[in-house]
Amino acid sequence: MHLTSYTDYALRTLVYLGTRQGLALAKIKDIANIYNISNNHMSKVVYELGQLGLIKTIRGKNGGIKLALPPEEINIGEVVRKTENLHIVECFDRNNNTCIISSACKLKFILHEALQTYLGVLDNYTLADVVSNRFDLLEIFNFHEKNA
Repeated sequence: MHLTSYTDYALRTLVYLGTRQGLALAKIKDIANIYNISNNHMSKVVYELGQLGLIKTIRGKNGGIKLALPPEEINIGEVVRKTENLHIVECFDRNNNTCIISSACKLKFILHEALQTYLGVLDNYTLADVVSNRFDLLEIFNFHEKNA
């Protein structure tokens, strides 16, 4: 299974924000710079994460972004489900399925089982698990902020 860049950026944004619990609000441009992602892409990711209720955006001079939930309440499997297109083969998309063997194909059931297993593993983890090495991550982020 290969995650899209979009989901990757969403997860990286959550990791960054998860390490900053209790610190100053984060800025989109800072996250974009640290990960070497365009501000435009990062703005789209942040907007959707806000729409999903995972982050809070505070406007104004001292504004920024932060997690809307504690890291323990942000499930990695759910984030992937909400940000990723999980139609890994054409027949998973009932509206755009033109595969001629779909009605008799056994492979789609195997792939569906594999996808469910993959998501099941991700469901076992929260953002808190991913940022349990918070101080190591902060050190890396601080280094990249100083050298950006």
